[in-house]
Amino acid sequence: MIGRVAIVSGGTGALGQCVSRRFLAAGATVCIPYVVPAELEALKTGLETPVLARLHCAPTDVTDEAAFNGFVRSVLDAHRRVDILVNGVGGFAPGDLASTTIDAWNQMLTLNLTSVAIGCRGVLAAMTAAGFGRIVNIASRAVTPPLGGFIGYTVAKVGVIALTQALAREVERGITVNAVLPSTMDTPANRQAMPDADRSTWVSPDAVAEVIAFLASEEATMVSGAAIPV
Repeated sequence: MIGRVAIVSGGTGALGQCVSRRFLAAGATVCIPYVVPAELEALKTGLETPVLARLHCAPTDVTDEAAFNGFVRSVLDAHRRVDILVNGVGGFAPGDLASTTIDAWNQMLTLNLTSVAIGCRGVLAAMTAAGFGRIVNIASRAVTPPLGGFIGYTVAKVGVIALTQALAREVERGITVNAVLPSTMDTPANRQAMPDADRSTWVSPDAVAEVIAFLASEEATMVSGAAIPV
């Protein structure tokens, strides 16, 4: 991954920080459109100056296509390429269909699905011109098969899987599109939300980041359209 340029959407979140650090450790330049400055500072903590020099960060709403496209242009201006995209922005809300308002429904689709479509659209031209690209989308193991009780989230994440599989058939040779489906991750937010849960079956964000790193690598050139549970 040395010399590669990666955009990590959601790169300052719990999983995103693991992905960003994993890519940086492998020698990539990591470009992060972020929203929460405190999370960005947490990511930077402990990184040495030469590594920090390979971070390209700018406040960006990835659910706004014009804003994300502007971020991609800034990456291309600075680094002349985009090799990898990880679409890691998302959110969760409970609720069955009867109790889910249309505003809440739209929020789940915007955060979890539209952001992925915007991300993919934003980098495809550059990847196609280069003849190389790795796109990794984050779905969820909890939606296979689709379940009730968090229907907006379920439909959005199932949509991410469908988008991944369809886009894998649309892209040019040299570009791969895959999805990773984490089960419940051992994050501070999940520990706070589920303090009495059995965490022995939870997956670490670092383990998920390793799968993402493989899919973003040259070694995964023959893997495309996959939905990999972790």
